[in-house]
Order: sequence, then C-alpha cells, then structure tokens
Amino acid sequence: MNELLLLFLLTLGAGLAMPFGALLGSVGRSADRLVEKEFSHTVMAFGGGALLSAVALVLVPDGMDTLNPLTAAVCFLLGGLVFMGLDILMVRSSTPASQLAAMLLDFVPESLALGAAFAIGNSTAFLLAALIALQNIPEGFNAFRELSSSANFRARTIILSFTAMAFLGPLSAVGGYYWFSDHKTVLAMTVMTAAGGILYSVFQDIAPKVKLERHWGPPMGAVLGFMLGMVGEMLLN
Repeated sequence: MNELLLLFLLTLGAGLAMPFGALLGSVGRSADRLVEKEFSHTVMAFGGGALLSAVALVLVPDGMDTLNPLTAAVCFLLGGLVFMGLDILMVRSSTPASQLAAMLLDFVPESLALGAAFAIGNSTAFLLAALIALQNIPEGFNAFRELSSSANFRARTIILSFTAMAFLGPLSAVGGYYWFSDHKTVLAMTVMTAAGGILYSVFQDIAPKVKLERHWGPPMGAVLGFMLGMVGEMLLN
C-alpha cells in the first residue's frame, strides 16, 4: 500500500475514534445512575491511562532524543502553561468545551508527529497511531457528555462535528510527513510541548473526576489504558 495512503487511513481511523467515543456517550446511559456513573468514570480513567502511556512511552522519549535538557524542560513547562491558560479562559467564559479543546490540542500535534515518524521510518509510528485512537475514544466520550450537558448542543450535531474534526488528523499528518521530517528539532519541541499539556490535562481534568467512593473499577481503567500502551511498546521493541 502507498505510504501516504496508509498514513491517511491510520490517522483518519484514529480521528474517527472521537465520534465513536461520542456515540458511546450518547447510548451508554443506564437507568441505574450508579452503574452509569461508574461506567463514565471508568472510561475517563482509561483515557487517562492511555494519555499517560503516550506521554511516557512516545512523546517524551522522542523529544528527549533530540532536545537538550533546558529546551526540553522549557517546552514541557510551556505545554502545561498553555493548557492551564486555556482552562482559565474556559472557566471565565463559561464555555462547556474544555474537553473538546483539550482533545484537539492532543490530536493535532500527535498527528503531526505521526506523519513525521512515517517519513523517517520510525518504528513508533504504528504505536502512536494506536495510542491516538485509544485516547480519542474516552476523550470523545467526555467531550460529548460535557457539550450535551448544555441545551445549545444536540447529540447528532456533536457527533457530526466530531466526524468532521477527524479529518484534521490526516491533514496534520501529511503536513508532518512533508515538513517536520526535515525539521526534527521543531517536531521534538512540538511533541514535548504537547506532552506537558497532556500531563496537565490528565491531572486537572481526568484524575480528580475518576475516584468513586466504594468503587474500584475506575482506577483499574487507568491501569488498563497504560498497560495497553506499554505492551505495544514492548512488542515493537
């Protein structure tokens, strides 16, 4: 298969995990409020585990391979500050879209990195594609629940919007394939900044909402999400 076509299909598939997660959010409601709540928290925790595995196993190692310690630290800190600023802006504007913004801020730089990884023949490319898809499902789920809590957004509109957003992945990946492969330092700075932002998002938006008193399934979702990323990395290496 043509390399660009494969890249397009991989990133589109990873992007379509967003509307799939939204679809789960629209149908995954239970008459039993406690069961529905535990399911929602478990999905959030799974997404947190997948995000942490992407940070720990792909994004940070790739950035550290290229950047010096000072540049890596500055980029990582900048990512956290950018996500914190976005968080503050969302709260002050009372916009029910913080999860959506975080999802896109993860998806676009990761797709850029995936395109560059394909161009240079990096063996982590398929692992990164899988991790993007894994994290987009719970992020789509959470973003759907957040947006649907507002009367201004209908379920069908949200799912169709997420489907359109999925094409940002192939566009970003092709850009990364043609441009970032020749600018490895800029790519490393981009993924390190994304890693800092993702880590902020995990501990600000996901981890605090996971815990349920007298329920132990949600934390295991985080373990499972990270484990899948770890196994993928071990199989590749």
